[in-house]
Amino acid sequence: MINRTRSSILFILTAFIAMAGCSDKKLTIRTVGPQPDGSFLVPSNQILRPAGFQISLPGRPVDLALTPDGKFLLVKNKGDLDLVRLSDSTVIQTLPFPESGASFTGICLSPDGHKIYVTDAKDRICIAELADETIKWIDPVILPVPEAGGSPVPGGLDINKKGDKLLVTMSRDNSLAVVNLISNSVSRIEVGIAPFSVIYASETKAYVTNWGGRRPEDGESVYNTSGSSVLVDPKTGIANNGSVSVVDLTLNIQSKNIETGLHPGDMALSPDRRKLYVACANSDVISVIDTEKDEVTETISVHREEGTLFGSSPNDLTVSPDGKYLYVANGTENAICVIGTGTPAKIIGYIPTGWYPGSVLLDMTGKTLYVANIKGVGSRNKQKDAKGYNSHDHLGTLSFITLPAKGELDMMTRTVSSNNSLSERQKKSDSSTEKVPVPEVPGQTSHFKHVVYIIKENRTYDQVFGDMNQGNGDTSLVHFGREVTPNHHLLAETFVLLDNFYCSGVLSADGHQWTDEAYVTDYLEKSFGGFSRSYPYDGDDALAYASSGFIWDNVLNHGLTFRDYGEFVNAIIEPETTTFTDIYQDFKEGTNKIKIRAKANLEQLEPYLCPTFPGFPNKIPDVYRAAEFIKELKEFEKTGNFPNFLIMLLPNDHTSGTSPGMPTPRAAVADNDLALGQIVEAISESSFWKETCILVTEDDPQNGLDHVDGHRTVGMVISPYTKRGEVISTYYSQINMVRTIEDILGLPPMNQLDMSAEGMVDCFTGKPDFTPYKAVKNIIPLDEMNPELVSIAGDQLYWAKKSMEQDLDDVDRIDEDTFNKIIWHSVKGYDRPYPDINK
Repeated sequence: MINRTRSSILFILTAFIAMAGCSDKKLTIRTVGPQPDGSFLVPSNQILRPAGFQISLPGRPVDLALTPDGKFLLVKNKGDLDLVRLSDSTVIQTLPFPESGASFTGICLSPDGHKIYVTDAKDRICIAELADETIKWIDPVILPVPEAGGSPVPGGLDINKKGDKLLVTMSRDNSLAVVNLISNSVSRIEVGIAPFSVIYASETKAYVTNWGGRRPEDGESVYNTSGSSVLVDPKTGIANNGSVSVVDLTLNIQSKNIETGLHPGDMALSPDRRKLYVACANSDVISVIDTEKDEVTETISVHREEGTLFGSSPNDLTVSPDGKYLYVANGTENAICVIGTGTPAKIIGYIPTGWYPGSVLLDMTGKTLYVANIKGVGSRNKQKDAKGYNSHDHLGTLSFITLPAKGELDMMTRTVSSNNSLSERQKKSDSSTEKVPVPEVPGQTSHFKHVVYIIKENRTYDQVFGDMNQGNGDTSLVHFGREVTPNHHLLAETFVLLDNFYCSGVLSADGHQWTDEAYVTDYLEKSFGGFSRSYPYDGDDALAYASSGFIWDNVLNHGLTFRDYGEFVNAIIEPETTTFTDIYQDFKEGTNKIKIRAKANLEQLEPYLCPTFPGFPNKIPDVYRAAEFIKELKEFEKTGNFPNFLIMLLPNDHTSGTSPGMPTPRAAVADNDLALGQIVEAISESSFWKETCILVTEDDPQNGLDHVDGHRTVGMVISPYTKRGEVISTYYSQINMVRTIEDILGLPPMNQLDMSAEGMVDCFTGKPDFTPYKAVKNIIPLDEMNPELVSIAGDQLYWAKKSMEQDLDDVDRIDEDTFNKIIWHSVKGYDRPYPDINK
């Protein structure tokens, strides 16, 4: 039976392969979403012109499997299992997961094709039966609890030829489970850290990829990843090992560990089974293992040109039936890399796909590629009557691509290059010795010596600036307009209003990686089914981060100075039972009875912390954080040693919903607004103002709607050299903001994305205005508190209880859709419907 709700929102994306010219590289007048030429602009600064035929899949598809008869394609989606009939490329059924969402990988079929095994994001192998073009769940396999507690988080699966034994990686247990499907017994074999996928080499031997590499030895540099220790670079704290475990299935032991590139994920055996190809997403290579020697005998780069920066993310692959070609899903490049497997291996070309291909298969003839594009076309799953987009309107896609002839592949390769703007920065070879706000060519230097980079939490453009008539706003979606955010409004009017600025991510787990790295790894892109390993917005999972490092690593590696105010930082509050009211009163009265200390989650940041400026929790007012920064600023004025780069977290515009004992949403945002105004005022009145640029972004836009796109957000550029009173509608994203920091400070790019990005030059002028900014006092009382439950009734009581159900002790451990509604009703009233899909 066709799922009519699902089929009603399916659409066909235009296949667009032809080159559209160099004008696509300068994205100054575009907004995120569909373009007039049939392409899509996504907020990673990339154009999508996918090859072949496309269908949409609401959600984020991460893995694919074909039935043995070649009639059906099974799609493991973020929250469901999709059945695609290949004869007419139609999704004929969507089967929601029975418990939690989907794990990051893992789907396989019984040899007869009647049973589908899929791992969820918690503790089970879900089993579906396929009969008469219909799938239905039957009893699952429940996997054992790890010795350390919590969920095992199963990942990749493989089944033997007899169909009686199933191998499954247990990511948080660092083990491989062997499931006897006849006796329903489960045994475990210890492997490496965070095992990802598994493949049978024979009935007695298997290979397992370990996302986190081998197990550490005593004395080695390690850090946490979801309760386990993982090997890390002692300088950056980022995981720096990847491996494949060779498993003896007779003795049930790991017989050998083979070190590979970083983040080894999917594997594929050559047709003669003599070679094992391993996609290593955090190293941009394919490690090739000789299966007789069990050694890496070749490492194939997925970069066509030597010297290309990191950032392709090869995360999945398949081999042609004759073994002559590899087809590799380069996630970040939105392309399939075609590699000839001769000696030496050689890249033949690239095929354009949707946004972040995460799984690739060949059909039974070896002539058609099936590609699951995890992010598809972005956050565009909105029916026509819905008022705005939300960043969680996930819309993945499937690509059906007939393998191209050489001439077609050459054209496709040029399209991939154009889509990623890889030559844009390289073309600027002219030199100059002039001083400018943001250098663009060699020899130029910046007027600025200091950059203050402020990261806030979870607002869309329309929520804050939708009431500014000079910009592209929608007044009906405004939550926190001028009355709540007078400083945001005055800063945008005094300097520049950016009405076409975007977050590249959708929530804090990936948002803080885009702000801090201008990149997000496969580890995060594939985890949206539950974030069951971790939710690493705050630096607490070394496996989550890019091998190219953080922006502060770039700063420090080039001899510049750095200070951290709250980013990747937690708070130690004494006494522990302190409430928001306690802290706010203590702050206002200056009694200093409550002690607040900052502690870095990433220990490499500890030497650079302001010791009294924490990140979360939200019960600490942002005006407290501002005051602690201003204290240090005054000390810097005495010494003249203001750091070159300062990163700062101002998190309270996230709000705590309508939970009793916490400020109302508008009071929390007003607190955030006043703190921002006070910080800008203090810097503008300091001796450093003439040489300082302040850049402001939200980490993500998840808690709201926007009429242009769910990624559009609040961005600010504040400095003496910023234009005055102008609306800047040039397309910019967080990646452009990172690039601007690098250009100002004379730093090289970290990866392909910030390399190809433009600095935000349209925001600046060569004629400075050194007039200081004067902060506007808050209109909303900062201690306007949510009412206690006993004093409210009806819908207000309902949503207050819903708010209390959310885990607000830590950021984003909530149901985002529910939290959006909580904030909407608290601001707009309980009799005004939330403007989602006709609900």
